[in-house]
Amino acid sequence: MMRFFNINLFIITILSMFIISCAGKTPLSQYEKEANIARKLCASGEPTGCYDLAALYLADKIVDVEEENDHDREAFNLLTKACDGGHAEGCYNLGYMYSKGISIPVDKEKASRIYGKACDGGILESCTNLGVIYEQGVGISVDYKKACELYTKSCDGGYAQGCFNLGLIHDKGLGVPVDYKKASELYVKSCDDGFALSCVTLGIMYDGGDGVPIDYKKASELYKKSCDGNNAQGCSLLGNMYFKGNYVSEDRYEALILFSKSCDLGSVSGCKLYNIIYKAMKK
Repeated sequence: MMRFFNINLFIITILSMFIISCAGKTPLSQYEKEANIARKLCASGEPTGCYDLAALYLADKIVDVEEENDHDREAFNLLTKACDGGHAEGCYNLGYMYSKGISIPVDKEKASRIYGKACDGGILESCTNLGVIYEQGVGISVDYKKACELYTKSCDGGYAQGCFNLGLIHDKGLGVPVDYKKASELYVKSCDDGFALSCVTLGIMYDGGDGVPIDYKKASELYKKSCDGNNAQGCSLLGNMYFKGNYVSEDRYEALILFSKSCDLGSVSGCKLYNIIYKAMKK
């Protein structure tokens, strides 16, 4: 679930590019003008200018004199300046580059330090990403307590994936006693905020009676919500209900549609189930 460069200015830039392209024009000078302004701001010590220029490099909107210039590397250098200047979004994206090894070797330890700076600056996504590093012990020692604190901060701030990850902590009993009630409450909050994986996870709990009363109707509703949110597993589970007629009216055509969507979303099992049903219906 992570987004890379989700700052409003960057989104506006991309949208304006799209609108201009649809009109049949792509005035490169538009981006060069933005780049020149950003360069001046960055050179004057303004971190926002460094961040904006990095965004343009990563979107390949700048054509340098040296065409072999590594835009990712330029972006990395600019994000470093932005982060050093206290730009929280700059720190988040710099941490992401270290975490994924974009233009530089993967360095989870550095990523964790920089994510921490971004989290302190109010970037909730960064708090969640740092929590994952502590939970998994990638590059640093496993620390479930720290992960729990970070997920809590992210969730309290309204970041849906933070709530989901915190729910998993309580669901699995990672550093805390297993608490299905607490986990289900967190999944509900995350699902209501649009995080589809929380919806399907909560649906599975209702389907199997894991920590909550069995409620197949509720499970089917949650599977549908997750499928509507483009979660492949949710589509497959709901398709299976329609195929078998479990707790919903048997409808193999509806099952076929759902397995097809699951397949399109990347589920191998969804593709297999679609193929089986499709062949059976042709006979």
